[in-house]
Amino acid sequence: MTAYPSPSDADDGAPTEPKRRSKMLWWIIGGIALLVLIVLGARYRAATPATTGRSGFNGPLTVGVASVGKGDIPITINALGTVTPLATVTVHPQINGPLVKIAFTEGQTVKAGDLLVLIDPRPYQAAVDQAAGQLKHDQALLANAKVDLERYKTLLAQNSVSDQTYATQVATVAQDEATVATDRASLEVAQLNLEYCRITSPVAGLVGLRQVDIGNLMQANASTIVVVTQMQPMSVLFTVPEDSLSDVLQRLRSGQKLSVEAYDRSLTNKIASGTLSNSDNEIDTTTGTLKLRAMFDNSKFELFPSQFVNVRLLLDTLHDAIVVPGAAMQQGASGSYVYVVKADNTASMRAVTTGPSSGDLVSITKGLAIGERVVVDGADQLRDGAHVVVPGAAAGAASAPPGSGQHQHRHDAGAGSSGGGGSSGGSSSGGHMHHQHSADNPGGASPP
Repeated sequence: MTAYPSPSDADDGAPTEPKRRSKMLWWIIGGIALLVLIVLGARYRAATPATTGRSGFNGPLTVGVASVGKGDIPITINALGTVTPLATVTVHPQINGPLVKIAFTEGQTVKAGDLLVLIDPRPYQAAVDQAAGQLKHDQALLANAKVDLERYKTLLAQNSVSDQTYATQVATVAQDEATVATDRASLEVAQLNLEYCRITSPVAGLVGLRQVDIGNLMQANASTIVVVTQMQPMSVLFTVPEDSLSDVLQRLRSGQKLSVEAYDRSLTNKIASGTLSNSDNEIDTTTGTLKLRAMFDNSKFELFPSQFVNVRLLLDTLHDAIVVPGAAMQQGASGSYVYVVKADNTASMRAVTTGPSSGDLVSITKGLAIGERVVVDGADQLRDGAHVVVPGAAAGAASAPPGSGQHQHRHDAGAGSSGGGGSSGGSSSGGHMHHQHSADNPGGASPP
């Protein structure tokens, strides 16, 4: 009798060994195929030029250009300064006594001689009255002694009194005169102490926070009442390197008024404008710098004592200088250079000699002419003689193949020579940047 396997026996257990190997083989093939696709995709992206600058796979580079212009470049020295008042007075009493009146409010602007506080004047008024009475008493004795001296003088001429009596009276008059002089001095001291009861502001300025209250017992030269700071005019102390001293001191000694501007910490907001006043008489040997003082009228209290400011000292102004944006400047082993775009839209490397700079503008003393175009965007990818595309220009649009589809920029620095850029704030005319955006895609097709 033949035995047949039951259905449960045929389906029971794991897959056979050939099926397992077949399934593993398919997994390996799939993994290899995925790896090949990744490698091919990476090579394709490496062979494809970046979409931010290239007009095609091997086409010219799209660059931003600026025209070489003419403007005024201020020659300045930048330094960190500290706002320093010309006078800061800590007010102390000069006599002892209780405080009976406070005549100022905190933060008040006072004039020189304005009453600040009052110390009880009654004891000092009594001292004045006493000194005045003693003076009158001794003046009466002096007058009587002088009358006796005149009588003794007459009697001496008549040989009615001895020489000794007359000499004694002369000494008495001199003694009484000395006593009167002492009394006058005592009266002046008493009057002075009485005046010290009224404590006034020694300078015109801003009153700080008061340090005493009514009823406090003031101690001479010990108690602090308030601090008064002169606010107008205001000075700023700053230092310059000793290498710049010849330029600064030569102008200062000739009487030239050098402009000084104070800026905030970010060097973006101008706080006040003033002039250079004077310099210190020696160089700080630890830092190799000389301290200078600039004066500001501070009419609106822009400057505050002990405030830190950025100082810009204007030495001179370079007029009608050839200027280019700082973005056009490149540095190499042989020095500074720029890329000049020729009429045939090729970039030529040009060595230049730079002068003073101001803001984002750099003056060129040699190597460029007015009206030439220099590359300000994309120069890091250029080589000498490379073909370029200038967006917005007719030649550049003609050489750009369809389908570039790039969002491009054009930087045109005007070549005008308006003389408004000589301010020490760092902006110069002839260097204003105009941004023009265009999407060059005449064909509307994507690159292959």
